Amino acid sequence: MRLLFFGDVVGRSGRDGLAQHLPAIRDRLNPDFIVVNGENAAGGFGITAQIARDFYALGVDVISTGNHAFDQKETLSYIGTDPRLLRPRNYPATAPGRGAGVFEARGGRKVLVVNVMGRIFMDPLDDPFAAVEAELAKAPLGGAVAAAIVDVHAEATSEKMAMGHFCDGRASLVVGTHSHIPTADAQVLPGGTAYQTDAGMCGDYDSVIGMQKAEPLNRFTRRIPGGRFEAAAGEATVCGLMVETDDATGRALRIEPLRVGGRLKPQWPPDA
Repeated sequence: MRLLFFGDVVGRSGRDGLAQHLPAIRDRLNPDFIVVNGENAAGGFGITAQIARDFYALGVDVISTGNHAFDQKETLSYIGTDPRLLRPRNYPATAPGRGAGVFEARGGRKVLVVNVMGRIFMDPLDDPFAAVEAELAKAPLGGAVAAAIVDVHAEATSEKMAMGHFCDGRASLVVGTHSHIPTADAQVLPGGTAYQTDAGMCGDYDSVIGMQKAEPLNRFTRRIPGGRFEAAAGEATVCGLMVETDDATGRALRIEPLRVGGRLKPQWPPDA
């Protein structure tokens, strides 16, 4: 199976970049299943129902989120009606929506997607490792599901790496989001789990992690807020990765970073 995952979509720039490039990416790579992290898609803060529908129209199968999942008020009522829009699984059980699900890929094969949020330098939530363990136990790789994807939305690289090793051999892919910068450590771990610490964002890299530069610089240099953060509006680089799995076991055979458009150096799988 061929899986595609795209990092945090930031604002209109990220949405336009995804809309521009995803059709050609699909034609070139012929994926079976696509996950996009959409937690910054609405002006840099949250996601709306219309944006989710726009992503699905592009061929996205599942949308994950993170600490900005509920920044748009309408999400509180909408997320419970859309099983393909996930919020972190380790939110309290009383939070609307759900943090994991088993979905159908091309050809009818089943894919588990789990979305969790880290706790280091982040909001204090329930244990993400216990949350992932519960979902992997319910839908074991190579049995109930043909592939399993874990989006760990976290600040600390150590916490993301620990999750990768925790899931090694039991998930097809563990990928970090939230940092908005693509890391150079894409690898298949010893047990057969594809891993990358951060997929990077789909957004304008002439920015401070997707935000217009003036206000972040003001806060860093003066320590005084001078206004709201606004999403940068230049051309986006669409950042993500491709994973190929073994049909018999669901474990990863390869992982390849993917970057298209904007300021960052393009990168495609070498044989694509």
